[in-house]
Amino acid sequence: MALDLNAIRGRLNKLQNTSNRKDNLWKPTPGKHQVRIVPYTFSPENPFIELFFHYNINNKTYLSPSSFGRPDPIVEFADKLKRMGDKEDWKAAKKMEPKLRTFVPVIIRGEESEGVRFWGFGKTVYQELLGYIADPDYGDITDPTSGRDITIEYTSAEDAGTSYPVTTVRVKPNQTPLSEDASAQTNFMENQTNITDIYSELSYDELKSVLEGWLNPTAEEGQESVTEQALSSTPTSTPAPAAQTTAPSTPPSQPQVEDRKKLDDVASAFDDLFNG
Repeated sequence: MALDLNAIRGRLNKLQNTSNRKDNLWKPTPGKHQVRIVPYTFSPENPFIELFFHYNINNKTYLSPSSFGRPDPIVEFADKLKRMGDKEDWKAAKKMEPKLRTFVPVIIRGEESEGVRFWGFGKTVYQELLGYIADPDYGDITDPTSGRDITIEYTSAEDAGTSYPVTTVRVKPNQTPLSEDASAQTNFMENQTNITDIYSELSYDELKSVLEGWLNPTAEEGQESVTEQALSSTPTSTPAPAAQTTAPSTPPSQPQVEDRKKLDDVASAFDDLFNG
């Protein structure tokens, strides 16, 4: 039986992802940084790469196939939960939905020897950058000959006095080349990593198995089912009043029965969607 070389290469790629991310991703540290957006070799017409991620699935992050217009079993299951009509199901479904993270290839001024890396940011920064490009006074700030550098100021949540870090961007008014060295500029333009080599996409069946394992973890994993965490809206027991010395014997509370029913409903929804 011949080896499946494509499968082996795919597995090797996944094992190498950790080092790829460390080497090819850039995250600003507190303070000011000057960067330059570089045209993306794999999409010259648009350097902004929109990816959707599922966060905190088994304490991991997964790239959603919806980033590339492909079916995503977690999205399909979230949509089904929403249609079930229960408020808690709807909340759980919202948590499952993938969130947008935008990446752009950049050169960090003062760290040009590190080559092109990817800077990832949220919706606010994305809108600001697009606003500059849409402004005729700035135009194509990514042009390697007549583009503009960007000053990024990053403030930690603690220093900003907020629950999250604050990133501000300011595009410099002067137009400058990507590099004064023509060979270095060519290298920046041509020697880039494909973002999909950093964030690999699981197959539909692989992601479905992740979802099933998350909803119903095995006993030896010692984890509470995520459906219990997400869908249980009331405690399973209440403390006895201080003046009461012995707790009366009572049947299981109604909330417990309702929670169990919710879990059964979610399990049925999963079976209907994928096993029906």
